[in-house]
Amino acid sequence: MAETKVPPTPQEEDDYTPDLITLEDEDGKEHVFEVIDAVDLDDTHYMALVPYVEDEKQLEETEAELILMKVGEDENGEYLDIVEDDEELYKVSKMFEKRLQEFFDIEQ
Repeated sequence: MAETKVPPTPQEEDDYTPDLITLEDEDGKEHVFEVIDAVDLDDTHYMALVPYVEDEKQLEETEAELILMKVGEDENGEYLDIVEDDEELYKVSKMFEKRLQEFFDIEQ
């Protein structure tokens, strides 16, 4: 049986709170991202991020850029790192692509 998607009620839209994370680049500039998905694969935790845009007009003018990060841990605690290995990046990107297509009902 096909799943029927019901649009959120105004109350549900008002209750939405994005999962935000602030990252600092190599120049010390802070950037805010929204975590749109996270998953564990091969004992590593990965996150799919997009630059956070607060108002709808700015959202229309901004090109969506999906950033995949992996969570690492050292003596100072957890940190985020880019996925540099091409094979690992391909594997993780395909997994997120499939998950996000299902979640956001994206057709190819």
